[in-house]
Amino acid sequence: MILRRLAATLAIVTLVGACSSGATSSPSTAPASAAAGSPAPSSAASPAPSTAGKVTITWWNNANTDPGKTFNQTVVDEYMAAHPNVTIKISAMQNEDFKTKLPLALNSSTPPDIFASWGGGGLRQQVEAGKVKDLTADMASWANTINVGALGLWQVDGKQYGIPFTLGLVGFWYNKDFFTKAGVTTPPATWDDFLADVPKIKATGVAPISLGEKDAWTGAFWWEYLALRECGKDKMGAAVKNNSFEDPCFVKAGEDLKTLIDLKPFNDGFLGTPAQTGATSAAGLLANGKTSMELMGQWEPGVMGPLTPDGKGLGDKLGWFPFPTVSGGAGAITEGIGGGDGYAISVNAPPEALDFLKYYVSVDVMKRRGALNDGTLPTTIGAESSVTDPNLKDLLAKRSEATFVQLYLDQAFSAQVGQAINDAVAGQFSGSLKAAEVQAAVQAATKK
Repeated sequence: MILRRLAATLAIVTLVGACSSGATSSPSTAPASAAAGSPAPSSAASPAPSTAGKVTITWWNNANTDPGKTFNQTVVDEYMAAHPNVTIKISAMQNEDFKTKLPLALNSSTPPDIFASWGGGGLRQQVEAGKVKDLTADMASWANTINVGALGLWQVDGKQYGIPFTLGLVGFWYNKDFFTKAGVTTPPATWDDFLADVPKIKATGVAPISLGEKDAWTGAFWWEYLALRECGKDKMGAAVKNNSFEDPCFVKAGEDLKTLIDLKPFNDGFLGTPAQTGATSAAGLLANGKTSMELMGQWEPGVMGPLTPDGKGLGDKLGWFPFPTVSGGAGAITEGIGGGDGYAISVNAPPEALDFLKYYVSVDVMKRRGALNDGTLPTTIGAESSVTDPNLKDLLAKRSEATFVQLYLDQAFSAQVGQAINDAVAGQFSGSLKAAEVQAAVQAATKK
């Protein structure tokens, strides 16, 4: 995954409450690309290594399938060829495995030098535990080559602790053929239209929605988006900043979700279905024509491809649309749930670790990454135009139009609080919790 707006770069900048959890983003007065003196990074050549001796760097990431896996190895090979004294060892693992293994590794005597990070509360915990290197001074000369809003998601108390390479929004990926067969000629723009379309799709014999609720973060997207649509950016931003989800709009979000659940729109066995692992995962079901749509991040095209026999996913059949608005709700279509992927560096990592990341997020490298059309929406200024896939270009456009982006709640808060939120929403999907009980559980988790 990776866990994910065209000509203009992201207009989301300094986080609301960046001194707390790094959870929400507001628009800047101008796109980051228009900031004064924003030069593009040098294309290929990386600065000379800071030490003359042999250096070994360990890099943990979750790009365990192609094209991302091969791309990362190619970039490593390029860097090592230019820096013969440096050896970079990649450990690429599945997303859920990564999240399980990283905390243990960071607390060991041999933590990874570079590791995938999603910012927010998890990064804050790592920083407060003394596990992550402060990059502020070392990045000062080239920080303005990265979208300023994206950088903000990897800041803690105003200091930079990570480098993002992609940033996007959660939305619906869908099979155009199945929509056409059901007579759904236009993706639904309102929640009422969405609910009306579900039975039409179900009547064709295809499960309308793919859901891998074995990994509870997937279902949490539904509650979070409905909360944003019901509450709007002001109440959502305040709730996250103040750890207070008491407003009745959060109960209303659960009631909206209950209406959907009652339609029984999901794949059989969705409570035990994984999100992304294998052809029978939620992503695999959509990719192989077993379900009609899935609410997921910008990374999903890259996840789906390897799960099909030809490695291409749905190809031209794949479409994308934003989460619908809710009648009477305070949220606008320009407000979204999203986030990105980046990398942090262990506190005792050698200087070459940051030097490698500087090369990795250079314009030349990120243009090549964006051109893979695997869901990477580059944060490097000048690299956005490399994305050519129509769906991803549309997603980039929506990113540039965003007036507010809420970081996924399981990333906005600490890992423990995030898991409690995910579990609460999972309780509604399983039928063990009612809407008001979900809101109460979220409230209790964030207050604690």
